[in-house]
Amino acid sequence: MKLTILGSGTSQGVPVIGCRCEVCRSNDPHDKRLRTSAMVETDRGVRFIIDAGPDFRYQMLRAGVSHLDAILLTHEHKDHTGGIDDVRAFNFVDYPPVIHPVDIYAAPAAARVVRKDYDYAFAEDKYRGVPDIRLHVIDVSQPLEIAGERIIPVSGHHSERFEVTGYRIGPLAYLTDFKTIADSEVEKLDGVEVLVVNALRFREHPSHFNVAEALELIRRVAPHEALLTHMSHEIGLHAVTSQQMPAGVRLAYDQLEINI
Repeated sequence: MKLTILGSGTSQGVPVIGCRCEVCRSNDPHDKRLRTSAMVETDRGVRFIIDAGPDFRYQMLRAGVSHLDAILLTHEHKDHTGGIDDVRAFNFVDYPPVIHPVDIYAAPAAARVVRKDYDYAFAEDKYRGVPDIRLHVIDVSQPLEIAGERIIPVSGHHSERFEVTGYRIGPLAYLTDFKTIADSEVEKLDGVEVLVVNALRFREHPSHFNVAEALELIRRVAPHEALLTHMSHEIGLHAVTSQQMPAGVRLAYDQLEINI
């Protein structure tokens, strides 16, 4: 299995528009963070994209992706769903004669927002060129199977108001935008080799894990390796903050590839 970090930044990305902090002015490519997304390629050749935010088009071009089997959405916020219109490019790869619909999997709340925001893609009388989407509403309490691969949803809360869904795919677990997670959901992570988890910044935040909270979850799960993602410019310079991480934990960065 191969994991590619397509984006490791928070909702504003890094650099932040107009910001003059040392991180946003850094020339280190590790400090250039698109909105959070990941690609998982299994040993069977199945390719999943986790989240399709505003940078989705560029992320697909940068990674050279011409085919995907499904998109898994973690939740409904725009930094995770704002690029869904661009899936239409995948509809028409190798066209004619075949139009390839894109399968998107989401929990009920996220699915409702996708239908609302992209209502033209679900209209009975569609105009030519709209995205061809097959939207699947998942039961987050049950495993699902996509293209022969078993995926375990992992539920949490982004805040009291918003739920969020992580995913375990074999030895990999990917959680972003978590603020709380129940013990029963942590149990689903038992035995993972690589854990990717959000860590917005060092200071407390009302709707995201900070670094300490992410490290506590990593301690509980005890994966072989852990990556921090969904990081804001407040995380500090990659070269500096990386030195502060405990053994087995590192900061994710855009285009990082890991073979599991």
